[in-house]
Amino acid sequence: MAAAPGVARSRFVVVGGGIAGVTCAEKLAMEFPSEDIFLMTASPVIKAITNFKQVSKTLEEFDVEEQPSSLLEKRYPNIKVIQSGVKQLKSDDHKIFTEDGKEYIYEKLCLCAGAKPKLIFEGNPYVLGIRDTDSAQAFQKNLAQAERIVVVGNGGIALELVYEIQGCEVIWAIKDKAIGNTFFDAGAAEFLIPKLTAEKRETPIECKRTKYTMEGSEEKERSLAASDKLGSALGPDWHEGLHLKGTKEFCHKVHIEILCEVKKIHLQQEFIQLQRTSLTFPKEEKNVEPDEVLWPVYVELTNGKIYGCDFIVSATGVVPNVKPFLHGNNFAVGEDGGLKVDKHMHTSLPDIYAAGDICTASWQPSPVWHQMRLWTQARQMGWYAAKCMAADTLGESIDMDFSFELFAHVTKFFNYKVVVLGKYNAQGLGLDHELMLRCTKGQEYVKVVMQNGRMMGAVLIGETDLEETFENLILNQMDLSAYGEDLLNPDIDIEDYFD
Repeated sequence: MAAAPGVARSRFVVVGGGIAGVTCAEKLAMEFPSEDIFLMTASPVIKAITNFKQVSKTLEEFDVEEQPSSLLEKRYPNIKVIQSGVKQLKSDDHKIFTEDGKEYIYEKLCLCAGAKPKLIFEGNPYVLGIRDTDSAQAFQKNLAQAERIVVVGNGGIALELVYEIQGCEVIWAIKDKAIGNTFFDAGAAEFLIPKLTAEKRETPIECKRTKYTMEGSEEKERSLAASDKLGSALGPDWHEGLHLKGTKEFCHKVHIEILCEVKKIHLQQEFIQLQRTSLTFPKEEKNVEPDEVLWPVYVELTNGKIYGCDFIVSATGVVPNVKPFLHGNNFAVGEDGGLKVDKHMHTSLPDIYAAGDICTASWQPSPVWHQMRLWTQARQMGWYAAKCMAADTLGESIDMDFSFELFAHVTKFFNYKVVVLGKYNAQGLGLDHELMLRCTKGQEYVKVVMQNGRMMGAVLIGETDLEETFENLILNQMDLSAYGEDLLNPDIDIEDYFD
């Protein structure tokens, strides 16, 4: 039956040109070579995975590259990229309407629309959210004129940012006791802190990850307000190739304000009327002087301190981008705002699946896996969602993918290789666990989380070469009580025990 004009139909429609969506569309294109797969994306570029390397059973490394969508269509002739945002979903009719006025009928739909930055204050021209390549470029433009900025947030992007910025004073406001608490404990933070204040930078290790460019984006001046347009998420090393240098001729100047959040933001005029004092950049903890300089914007923290700055970077995490799909559809939504999916990536509505940042894993997870909105999980979920869609279409049954057995992530912070495995921060283990540590200053930091003699998680910073051994120990839940402290003894080659 031919569709009406302006209406197209396809067996499979995927929404979102990020890692999850592209991976899902590619896998479907391979499973069903004679079917047209529609991939809808609001952006002219898609995220492609390059240099994929399976490091161990569950650890994978890859680069992410922005590519024009025509390249994807060349590689997979049965993928049709529709460059338009989604206006509305009518799940009862199996229909999707795009911003450009077209209508698409699907048999099975996978929503991979990602997430958007959670800004501390919406609509303030001095607050920049950093999540994607567009916002990173706006940030670079502003930093070139900046003498002092305030960074708010304590995840991966905030960590990388603070480490990379030179020649500009940074006030870093975090709500936790220690930096990077999404990935580390206080011990790992202590291990990394000397790197923040080191005056001399080591020559950066040659970086093999992607350089981010948006074709022609230099010509189009991007206003700060454009940051609500969704770009795709940044990954590790997103700052490579960006020139992160402020106006001053010194290397690092970072002051960390712990256990606080932003209470209010005052523009210059409001601040003058308040007749309150702002502070200079703290040199030693003791003598904090009132600031004589007038700044464009002022940040008032919940600990009562006020700092003036050129602008504020909000690196406070993301919220799933569900808004275009909720109206008129009765999706079950998780506490974190994502679309709930079961162990076959189904949402609560028939024939609709979801993967990546937009979804909330609502199955009973393995004891050593948890969801985190990371590129590795977006890739795994997109791939697995396509397999589930294929199995349902062909009436086959399917087992849960092995990548959900163990949480495993490898990245880089402060030029150190960082591997996190399982319940690396003792997530959800209550008080019933113990930690074992081994640390060589400036070289490596190894922490394992033990429960009842079994390894539940690990953080490895530096070139430890322990990731495969520890991955196996966590997966097979062997009783290690007999080894005691020797488990981390550098003189004992632990791999020999557990081959």
